[in-house]
Amino acid sequence: MTEKMYEIVKEPIDTEAVIQKVIRREAGAITTFLGIAREWTRGRKTIYLKYDAYVAMAEKKLAEIGDEVKGKWPETEVAVTHRIGRLDISETAVCIAVSSPHRKAAYEANEYVIERIKQIVPIWKKEHWEDGETWIGNQLETQVYPTGAPEESGKQ
Repeated sequence: MTEKMYEIVKEPIDTEAVIQKVIRREAGAITTFLGIAREWTRGRKTIYLKYDAYVAMAEKKLAEIGDEVKGKWPETEVAVTHRIGRLDISETAVCIAVSSPHRKAAYEANEYVIERIKQIVPIWKKEHWEDGETWIGNQLETQVYPTGAPEESGKQ
């Protein structure tokens, strides 16, 4: 069975397992990025986060990003795992691993992946604070949900 390189999971992310997906003999560099649930956002104390996603589409979009990376940095290998559900402070929301023969491409490709995830992957975040809760519009935080929550149709 082939390893799933791009996935949305409900359980805590095994960072080492994501890294193992990109290890290969040609690679002289592996970069990882971990997006972590932080306690403070714009002066408000976060208690926990909740992520939701349109899972099938999110995994397709992650794979598209992987294809984009391979087009820009042909010798790279990419694996991305994003978690949904409740995340407590300091838990990993996303793990990105990129391998390449040389470090510069690995660093550049890794940064490209997280920026593209925020632009095109249908994943939504709800912040739970001490004094309330709010769905964050989109991952770039440039759009507000008119109904106060992401659309229910198509989510899994």
